[in-house]
Amino acid sequence: MPYPNAETLSNHNKQNLTKHDKTWIISLFGTAVGAGILFLPINIGVSGLWPLIVMALLAGPMTFLAHRGLARFILSSQQPQAEFTDVVEEHFGHKFGLMISVLYFLSIFPILMIYGVGLTNTVESFIVHQLQMTPPPRILLSGILVTLMIGVMLTNEKMVLRAFEIIVYPLVFILFGLSIYLIPHWQMPDFATVPSASDFGKTLWLAIPTTIFAFSHTAAISSFSVAQKRHYGAQASTKVDYILKHTSMMLITFVLLFVFSCVLSLSPAQLAEAKVQNISILSYLANEMNSSVIESLGPFIACIAITSSFFGHFLGGRESLNGIITKHTNITPKLANKLTIAILFISVWYAAVINPSVLSIMETFSGPVIAMILFIMPMYAIRNIESLKKYRGKISNAFVTVIGLIAISAIIFNLL
Repeated sequence: MPYPNAETLSNHNKQNLTKHDKTWIISLFGTAVGAGILFLPINIGVSGLWPLIVMALLAGPMTFLAHRGLARFILSSQQPQAEFTDVVEEHFGHKFGLMISVLYFLSIFPILMIYGVGLTNTVESFIVHQLQMTPPPRILLSGILVTLMIGVMLTNEKMVLRAFEIIVYPLVFILFGLSIYLIPHWQMPDFATVPSASDFGKTLWLAIPTTIFAFSHTAAISSFSVAQKRHYGAQASTKVDYILKHTSMMLITFVLLFVFSCVLSLSPAQLAEAKVQNISILSYLANEMNSSVIESLGPFIACIAITSSFFGHFLGGRESLNGIITKHTNITPKLANKLTIAILFISVWYAAVINPSVLSIMETFSGPVIAMILFIMPMYAIRNIESLKKYRGKISNAFVTVIGLIAISAIIFNLL
């Protein structure tokens, strides 16, 4: 596709968001709104309201600045169709590029397994508590659900983006509606009760990886950036910033309203119980509140949120693993794609069967590894790569780096 000329771009930039832009905002929003959002109220709310307020203030700049940095890194390539694995090899060489590519894949891979666990637990809980029925064996239920999700991803890009639109629009309206519906159930906290400095610091320290995970749409940034370069040409960087800014605003508005509404509707003891049960906040609300609306909508929202986010992360996981296999083996792209799908299917199904702790994976692995790719690596690239030198010397770079280091350091705390 030829790049649009300067006059067309100038006229275009004066307009509002185009259908193309809106489609990608919805896709990025859908990638972010998944298991992380549904477990965020549990993980932060269990320690009281003040840590949640602080994280709410940090979430916006964390989300926008970090994803913008990664997108700028991908756009810095001289190759028009270069994806993440291509760009890291171009800038960092073969060996270091392979290491970063593997790390990128590992930032996505556990999330896919989390979604297999989350969706299976949500559907199983719905069958038991709302339908009052005995669920099928977990190995069968999880196998069916994982097959359906991956089956959708085997269609073409337009079909996948269309699936995002079909799923995410109802998700946005229902999340907003449920947040408003919960307001009469709010229990006003005692703002005078402030945790000690050590407890407060520890809570925030461990909450940052979970928050990064909850708002992350890292997996879709590579495909998104390449699509903007293909669509907008020389203006891709400006349009990427514009779309990511609207995506972040949409996430912060809808998600934080939902998170606060859930936390204010439950006590810390109830949130702790939900954490032990390893189910999402919506499933817990459906089981505990005597409300037909929540009983009906809670599990449904959880299912579509997890599914939409799975779609975005599967795109990133498949792209990165395909890149690693084809660049470092003699396997053909066609065979590599089949091998990748088989590996992801078996891994997600296995995780869904054994049912590991979702929050434990977020805190100890996914959040910190995402921080390495999303926060640290792009800032390192800006400092050292010539094509990114125009972004140097910004305060936002220091902010992103500090948040990334805090998230990574949480691994040390959990290991000790």
